Amino acid sequence: MIEAAMIWNEPNNKSHWDFESDPGWTIFARMASLAGQAIAAEAPGLPRVLGGMSPIDPDFLAVLDAQGVLGHVDAVAVHGFPLDWNHWMIDDWPDKIASIQRCTSLPVWVSEVGISTFGAEEVQQWGLRRTAELLIGRAPRIHWYSLYDLPAAWPATTRHREAEGSSYYRHFHMGLYDEHGRPKLAARDFAEYAPEIGLCQWFHYEDHRLDDAVRLMRDMGVKHLRTGLSWADWLRPDPQAWFDRQMRALDGFDVTVTFCFTPEECGTWAHYTAPPRHPEQFAEFCATMIRRYAPGRAATTPAPIPADVLAEPAD
Repeated sequence: MIEAAMIWNEPNNKSHWDFESDPGWTIFARMASLAGQAIAAEAPGLPRVLGGMSPIDPDFLAVLDAQGVLGHVDAVAVHGFPLDWNHWMIDDWPDKIASIQRCTSLPVWVSEVGISTFGAEEVQQWGLRRTAELLIGRAPRIHWYSLYDLPAAWPATTRHREAEGSSYYRHFHMGLYDEHGRPKLAARDFAEYAPEIGLCQWFHYEDHRLDDAVRLMRDMGVKHLRTGLSWADWLRPDPQAWFDRQMRALDGFDVTVTFCFTPEECGTWAHYTAPPRHPEQFAEFCATMIRRYAPGRAATTPAPIPADVLAEPAD
């Protein structure tokens, strides 16, 4: 079942939102507010989570709070990868969470945390144990990223690619299992921390790994899963068949479903990170997904989105 709806992914990371085209995140703030309103109208009480910050930045949260976004979500999320991409140490996790807790009374989720095997599997194995020691009991949701390595033939979701140097290639080694399904050292330890720690696993359109992933996660005792339904995929030919298959396969997990990625034809420019020209279209996508995949949570008579939220911002 869907236990929560997450609005976008890493909006303060240029690989997921073009904030240079959206100074002050004003378009994002309007889009997130509309989406939060639309989700609440369809499923009152379903938790709405602001997409995980990466980097963890209290100032970014303050910018969104000043524009009213936090009034339309029930939790905020953070992402952290201190052994691979962040410029802080793994033992700083409690301070990182506290820095956000000081800015909001909303719960703070850790919706992505992970460690690559780029250098050695033993690093990930140690890092999983240390992460569990630092985070269990400090966040109501923790999602380890990820179950599988990214296949080498696929591109990583980043705008910088090889210009990042080794940072780019670490994207391909974040799994507890490699792309062929071989368990790494940390895979045999993960069950010790499930279900307190869940998993984040993104499934690509018509992903061949779906059924095997479900089997592995059940074997590992995973209860909480974070994944995504891409707005960009929704405008492919016949996307509903794939979305239906994915959500049926994930029945039995408590799923945080992330809505993100702009279709090329809907953005201010043709890229999945582009701010949409009409943010209300994203809200309509979120509402459609909640109606279809969280039917037991839907309101009998959906409440309208307030006129002040729908109104176009002043020039």
